[in-house]
Amino acid sequence: MTMFKKILIANRGEIAVRVLQTCREMGIATLALYEAQDRDSLHVRLADECVLLPSGFLDGAAVVRVAAERGADAIHPGYGFLAEDVAFIRACQAAGITFIGPAADTVDAVHNKPAAVLAAQKAGIPVVKISPAVYEHDDDDALRSVIDLIGFPLVVKATSAGRGPGSRLVKTQENLAEAIRSAQAEAYAVFGSRRLYFEQAVIPAHQVGVQILADQHGHVIHLGEREGSLIYGSRKLIEEAPAPCIPLEQREKLWETALHIAKLFKIEGACTVEFLVDNKGHFYFSEVKARIQTEHPLTEMLTRVDIVREQIRIAAGLPLQARQEDAVPRGHAILCRVSAEDPRFRLMPSPGQLQKVRLPGGKDVRVDTHVYEGFTVSSQYMPLIAKVTAWGHDRAHAIARMQRALNEFTVTGVMNNLPRLQEVLRHDDFIAGCYTTDLLPQIMTMGEKRPATRDLAAIAAVLYALRNSTTTPSEPARLQAQRGWHRSSRRLPE
Repeated sequence: MTMFKKILIANRGEIAVRVLQTCREMGIATLALYEAQDRDSLHVRLADECVLLPSGFLDGAAVVRVAAERGADAIHPGYGFLAEDVAFIRACQAAGITFIGPAADTVDAVHNKPAAVLAAQKAGIPVVKISPAVYEHDDDDALRSVIDLIGFPLVVKATSAGRGPGSRLVKTQENLAEAIRSAQAEAYAVFGSRRLYFEQAVIPAHQVGVQILADQHGHVIHLGEREGSLIYGSRKLIEEAPAPCIPLEQREKLWETALHIAKLFKIEGACTVEFLVDNKGHFYFSEVKARIQTEHPLTEMLTRVDIVREQIRIAAGLPLQARQEDAVPRGHAILCRVSAEDPRFRLMPSPGQLQKVRLPGGKDVRVDTHVYEGFTVSSQYMPLIAKVTAWGHDRAHAIARMQRALNEFTVTGVMNNLPRLQEVLRHDDFIAGCYTTDLLPQIMTMGEKRPATRDLAAIAAVLYALRNSTTTPSEPARLQAQRGWHRSSRRLPE
């Protein structure tokens, strides 16, 4: 079996850079795609070739056409966009181009979230209550059936995203219609689909995902679990591994169940099996993410396994290099998502040009990013600046190292969430380790409370200094985001 000669990276931002780096290490040529607002992104400048994609990353036909025209023999989809698009995977196969990810039939099986949960239930795996059918159009009878089956609270989810964009927690029937409307709008904007399903909300809960790798030769291993309970809306802020509040015996049961599910759906490639764990320690299968995930650096830091390299090798028909006995998580790792967001306005996007960027470094600190000084953060996508991952011998060591890294991180020109990240890391409940999905909303609510009168002068002085130390435009960031404002980019070198 031969390795790929050229891989098209059908994504943008930091994940495109991440895939490109491993391709370079493997001696594989890279072909980057970009939209107009991304022409100065680091992945475009680092790739061997780059092609403008005016129709955007959701245009699967255009992506396949570019791959064929430029001689790419494989496509890595990253996460989001086309990563779990069954029609796209089949189009790649029809064109003779290898899709780096699970097979179309597998993705189809796990992507139908209601059917996947029911299949797991039949296999004896504990699951949450879920709507038996996908919801796409207004259907009062279907909604009544869902309410009768699941009750409140429930979670509205996009079939393409799970807990990502298009996810809404609904506690009362009065809020259901608006949650459906906004979830469909968000899911369509990100994934091009309005298909939703409904799931019983487990509150409070831990959200835990087990990383799986499986090759075409029957080898299936796990790389431990990740805790992703610090969520605000549908967005994760901080993740860590291993899960700090789940005892080893319970974690081992999660690993075994995740392996069972991966074999049940005949996974080949990288995937994450996700669970909800309640405050009594009971866990419930939620979904399979049949792709690499944003937070994969956590697992790589703990196990020293290059997940992207394994994805590429698996797609090329090669056996796993990683072995279960060698892929034991060691130490503790924490990942923070640093974004251009305004902490004064519920983390609304703050697009603009980065005037100063100083990335943290030092022992066992990893930064995944696509930005640099002078880079323009677009208002068209989630305003992620970087993912910072810190490893420690134990959890306290990892927290201390992350606090140090965030203190070293400097970015001006846009508002950012560094103060919010530091606030969470200092919170007593986070330090204690037994937090749930309730913690971050509580912290956000406290941060938005009206300050005492004696603090107003000091806060005003700080905000004035911040405004004058950045190039944030005079129009509020939340209005810029609504207008789709962005600065013009520099041209690519000829």
